[in-house]
Amino acid sequence: MNENLFASFIAPTILGLPAAVLIILFPPLLIPTSKYLINNRLITTQQWLIKLTSKQMMTMHNTKGRTWSIMLVSLIIFIATTNLLGLLPHSFTPTTQLSMNLAMAIPLWAGAVIMGFRSKIKNALAHFLPQGTPTPLIPMLVIIETISLLIQPMALAVRLTANITAGHLLMHLIGSATLAMSTINLPSTLIIFTILILLTILEIAVALIQAYVFTLLVSLYLHDNT
Repeated sequence: MNENLFASFIAPTILGLPAAVLIILFPPLLIPTSKYLINNRLITTQQWLIKLTSKQMMTMHNTKGRTWSIMLVSLIIFIATTNLLGLLPHSFTPTTQLSMNLAMAIPLWAGAVIMGFRSKIKNALAHFLPQGTPTPLIPMLVIIETISLLIQPMALAVRLTANITAGHLLMHLIGSATLAMSTINLPSTLIIFTILILLTILEIAVALIQAYVFTLLVSLYLHDNT
């Protein structure tokens, strides 16, 4: 039972070679592009959504922070498409792997922090010691603020991993219960199947929301350092 439950989280292989890289490169291929002067409705809707998301995230940034706009928009599109593709049957979701989420979170967080130390080092160091702190508490507060800063990328990665993994496990358990009840009690099966449909809709929303939350937090870290 445990093997079946967690089988979808095992990184797939092709002829003994890891296929995770191919899976990660697949979502960008689904983003439509246009070579014509006049776009169709799909391209127009896509551009409107990208513009809306970019405007909402970049409004609070200054000129230096807005240089990250393409990277942040690409990040939210990648995470959203990866999460949505992971909801398909017999598919693999790379964002359920903590290692991959850390690989996304640490460089972005480190880039924002390094930019903050390079551009305004006084403000960056001021975050480690709030104004008006009593002298005996200074060493403890500096340690606490340092730990809170270093734990930010871990919190980003764990949040995304936990939410996506929990949703997949819950869908798997309810789907298994639906199949088991189908030969025992039909009314109960219909009720559980309705719950499964509602949960699937919820997971679609969670997949999009988690992509937005991950990117928004990176944007907030960037705003604090620019």
